[in-house]
Amino acid sequence: MSKRFLLIVAICVIGLIAIFIFTKPKSNTPSGSSGGQASNHVEGTSPKGVTLVEYGDYQCPVCEAYYATVKQVAAQFSTQIVFQFRNLPLFQIHQNAFAGARAAEAASLQGKFWEMHDMLYEQQNSWSVSSTPISFFDAYAQQLGLNKSQFDADYSSSKVNDTINADLAAFNKTGQQEATPTFFLDGKFVDNNNLVDKTGPSVAKFASVINAELASKK
Repeated sequence: MSKRFLLIVAICVIGLIAIFIFTKPKSNTPSGSSGGQASNHVEGTSPKGVTLVEYGDYQCPVCEAYYATVKQVAAQFSTQIVFQFRNLPLFQIHQNAFAGARAAEAASLQGKFWEMHDMLYEQQNSWSVSSTPISFFDAYAQQLGLNKSQFDADYSSSKVNDTINADLAAFNKTGQQEATPTFFLDGKFVDNNNLVDKTGPSVAKFASVINAELASKK
């Protein structure tokens, strides 16, 4: 694998070991219940009913390293599989992760989930290190043509909070250890070692795993 990708992985491992406990703004941590409905952000169609689910964290540098590859895979297989994204903010180590998920879910309520999803990953180096990430999210909302008042209200709403909590609850039911990104293909856990080559996340590796699943559906 490339030195850059290995460095990103190493940084995340160190972060998982060194969890810092400190006070965060309310919007940066979960509250309330997980009684809401889990998110349903999907794109693509699948005549064979094959779904690839990613549980991701918008502040996670490994997720950002996977982002372009996953986007290419989703486009390449857009008529063969459904791609779904769900929230798994590792808020214990990523202080703005829950806030990023809030921004994406708030944008979703105005029909712009994927646009905000992409912007959060593409601009990760900016908002993720800010003590006031909402200022960045407001700017992104404006760029996407969202109603700012509605976006701000939805961002702080219990509806958005409960959706993210429901995604967390759904992930916990899988029995997998919380780590991002985590992928499931037709409900089966996919080891990330099968999705990378010497340079990092690989379209060819994803394609191999997906094509094998598609072939099993004949």
